[in-house]
Amino acid sequence: MDVVGAFYNGMPADGIDSPHPWQVAQKSQGSGECVELRRLADGRVAVRQSKDPSGPALIFTRAEIDAWLDGAKREEFDHLVA
Repeated sequence: MDVVGAFYNGMPADGIDSPHPWQVAQKSQGSGECVELRRLADGRVAVRQSKDPSGPALIFTRAEIDAWLDGAKREEFDHLVA
């Protein structure tokens, strides 16, 4: 288990306390097909599936999220949904 502080990969997403709200992309709002992200107080980011808000969350570092966002902007993952 990857544990850093009080947050760890696979923990129940509804057990994640943060002053920041869960956020979804504008395109997915209202569709029920949402990946939600929440910034944690220590700078990491939690990710959950909106259909299972108390299900497992993945916790990423800022560097990991930055690398993923860069790849998404460069269309490196477009083939996964083509």
